[in-house]
Amino acid sequence: MTPGDNGASTPEDDDPFGYLYADGQARGAQPPSGSGGYGYPNAVSRVRPVGERTYGGQQQTAPQYGGQTIPQQPGGYGQQPSAAYQAPETFPGGAPTTRQTPPGQTRGRGPNTKGLLIGAIAVVAAVVIGISVAMLNGNDDDNKASNGASTTPTQSASASPSPSSSSSVSASGDIDPVDAKAFRLDGGASLASDVKGARADGGIYVTNLNQTGAGVTWTVDGIPADGLYTVFAHYSAVTDSTMTLKINGKEFGSKFPLDNYTHQSDPANAWTTSYTYPTLTKGTNTISLSCQSGDSCNVLLDQLWVKQGKHTNKG
Repeated sequence: MTPGDNGASTPEDDDPFGYLYADGQARGAQPPSGSGGYGYPNAVSRVRPVGERTYGGQQQTAPQYGGQTIPQQPGGYGQQPSAAYQAPETFPGGAPTTRQTPPGQTRGRGPNTKGLLIGAIAVVAAVVIGISVAMLNGNDDDNKASNGASTTPTQSASASPSPSSSSSVSASGDIDPVDAKAFRLDGGASLASDVKGARADGGIYVTNLNQTGAGVTWTVDGIPADGLYTVFAHYSAVTDSTMTLKINGKEFGSKFPLDNYTHQSDPANAWTTSYTYPTLTKGTNTISLSCQSGDSCNVLLDQLWVKQGKHTNKG
């Protein structure tokens, strides 16, 4: 087929507005006339019945107006819908009236916002409680520090303590009194506090010394130099007594005198002081008093101390 002018006999040339164009006028297109005709001469007729629609198996004809059939729509403005009219969704294959769940999916409940809210509140509460506890603990630590309280646990005195060193040495080399609970107890010696008058802290003293082998040992640190020292003992004795003195494990030449200088029969009133003059070496020394053969050891002992040099007073 070759391109050419096929005339106005084809439907696509049936242009009702062809009279407006130059090529349409050349082909004889006419504007609409009073009879309602327009278009090209000999144009293909497209007039066909309109307004015919079947509802419920019955054919209804649209009313005529001006020689033309006007389609009548059900449910138009000011009209009641035909009783035979059915909504499209009622026909097979019609649009669904409810929301359909895609295949393979199930409709579930939305997010549990109430549970999430409760969980968030619980987390916030836990954080607030933790911060409060930390602040309270910090305040307690500050109060302890300001009051000078120690944060390390202390250890109570044992009934049989190990030998203890003196921690207080004066410029002259004197060792301050050391209490009975710092001594090492040997041979059945024990601590007590029934008899009043002891100088030691808590009124504690050593008893059960009146048996062979019973005694105490004191380890002394800080002796400034070799030389003669005075060893003092504070005790209570209702009868004249003696005990064996050993310095660094070596027996001293004479007994340590523990006489009843107060001449009291009540142990609570018989507390007094005695001394002797051993030689000590610079640094650490051990001093022991024990009840040996030939000794009379009916005494209560609560303190020992050392002074450099020879002293004749009772400390």
